Amino acid sequence: MNILIFGATGRVGSHIVTHALQDGHHVTVLVRAPEKLQHCNQNLTIIQGNVLNKEDITHAVQGNNVVISALSTDGTTTLSDSMPLIIEAMYNEGIQRILTVGTAGILQSEHSPNLLRYQSSESKRRSTRAAEEHHQVYHLLKQSALSWTIVCPTALQNGEGLRNYRVRQNILPEGGMEISLQDTAEFTYSQIQAANFINSRVGIAY
Repeated sequence: MNILIFGATGRVGSHIVTHALQDGHHVTVLVRAPEKLQHCNQNLTIIQGNVLNKEDITHAVQGNNVVISALSTDGTTTLSDSMPLIIEAMYNEGIQRILTVGTAGILQSEHSPNLLRYQSSESKRRSTRAAEEHHQVYHLLKQSALSWTIVCPTALQNGEGLRNYRVRQNILPEGGMEISLQDTAEFTYSQIQAANFINSRVGIAY
């Protein structure tokens, strides 16, 4: 399989790249700083560029079967600005499947079902900026004709993958407080060929 990964040098994205290469897939990454990549593999194609550049994205999507975005917000509007470009490029290339890593803040609130978690009392974060960016991506994907899944981890932690995580469609697993970077990456990667969470968000936590 040919997999395009955005955010490949990030905390979750770097682990997704590892999974894909270990399974023998061909991986293309679009990165601003190739020197930050921890991988050297004959199945890895590195494109230096910017996710806010339409030409870079158009070049990156060519020949791929699936797109994974593990881009972070970093206090900017990169997420919401890049997603329309990614969606358009996928349409033009005939790619249907996209996986993104979001945040638990854009899952539905259990106590206030008409709200997302970041809009309700369930969220303990003072700033909603990151969640608002992820919400925009969710809205854009929901309006698209793509086959999408948004993996929504709660508080991300360093450490080994435990593989005993819980997942729940559109809602955070009850009492979920944290999840490791590795387990988030593993689950996201597993959804490339899975069909049980098509066009939905997935809460993931221990």
